[in-house]
Amino acid sequence: MDLFAGTGAVGIEALSRGAAMVYFVESSKPAVELIRRNLLPLGVDGKSQILPQNVERAIPLLDRQRVRPDFIFLDPPYALRETYEITVTALGNSTMIEGALIVTEHERKFDPGAEFGGIHRIRKLEQGDAALSFYRRNYSRSVEAKE
Repeated sequence: MDLFAGTGAVGIEALSRGAAMVYFVESSKPAVELIRRNLLPLGVDGKSQILPQNVERAIPLLDRQRVRPDFIFLDPPYALRETYEITVTALGNSTMIEGALIVTEHERKFDPGAEFGGIHRIRKLEQGDAALSFYRRNYSRSVEAKE
């Protein structure tokens, strides 16, 4: 699942590496059209779904559809810092994340948080000006790793 998909690069990379299905969630109409154009030459019909709406609406919809992703990637605009907590909390309130790894990309100097309800950060990887925080539900301990 590629939340705040932008160009769709992360989800497209997942498809190129053998993902069975990728859900792209993006509210910007120009970005949705770009994702569609980027998917066309790949011949991945039936392996992707684009949800042209905001993430707060898409999460409950996907949950009702019983979507159960292995990986959830989110990279909201860095200026929208409160979006990290809102999104990870919404994911935590859904049933879709059982067993899923949630990966958030954010500014290195911004810490989106180590815990959101039953969602715990298990790793933090910093490189350059960016960082990735990895989360899982009901993980018994939080581990911070800087590489």
